[in-house]
Amino acid sequence: MENNTRLAEILKVGYNSTEIQEKRQQIAQQLQQKSKNIKGSKVSQISAADIRLLFELYDVIFLKGWFKHYYSGELKFSLSRRMTKSAGLTLCPKNIGKIEEKALIIEIRMGVDLFFKYDLLEGSKEACGVKTDSSLAALQVVLEHELCHAIEFICLHKSSCKGKLFKSMAHSIFGHTQSYHQLPTQRQIATERLGLSIGDTIIFESEGKSFKGIINNINKRATVMVIDSKGNYRDSKGARYSKYYVPLNLCKKA
Repeated sequence: MENNTRLAEILKVGYNSTEIQEKRQQIAQQLQQKSKNIKGSKVSQISAADIRLLFELYDVIFLKGWFKHYYSGELKFSLSRRMTKSAGLTLCPKNIGKIEEKALIIEIRMGVDLFFKYDLLEGSKEACGVKTDSSLAALQVVLEHELCHAIEFICLHKSSCKGKLFKSMAHSIFGHTQSYHQLPTQRQIATERLGLSIGDTIIFESEGKSFKGIINNINKRATVMVIDSKGNYRDSKGARYSKYYVPLNLCKKA
């Protein structure tokens, strides 16, 4: 299949805002009926099979079977709990242009913690410029974004959500107006719920000893730098530090 032909076919697909909303609701309902893990609008457990099922629904309901008809390779779906900032990621081989398409594997990886922790903060939560009211709605919008990446990789062997083609496709098909999400990150949750921020001085215990240090980073745990003359880390002034990874609930502001 010539890339120009299949790109032309996907560019024919487009919907107005009402149609987009109706199709998203239709997909959400069917997913909840068929999934073993997702039975409501709150995503508290999920498997790679659920993402595949969601993709299959999108291919039929939104994309008119484009992937089924125009892609002979494999789409792989995976989950990550290490992705604390990115809600989704599309991966393909760097030498994609030299791989026979039937042997090509494009992987869509979802950062599930961002959906599991969706309800820990109140307020507006947008993904790709779309207001979401549940973790399932956010999951859908993030997958839509990644599907646009996959389409570009298949047709162009490269993809950028900053490009005009990507933005046009994402807006025409899914109504996206941005290319990033505003879902609660662990850093935001730590700041708003625990009052912890990068640069704070905290006290914590490790192996029965009490330590005092400065928060250098926040993900699932706080990265804390403690002054230590034998430490492996040195700042610009020559002071040495040891690094500790401290559970957020064990951090007490000094």
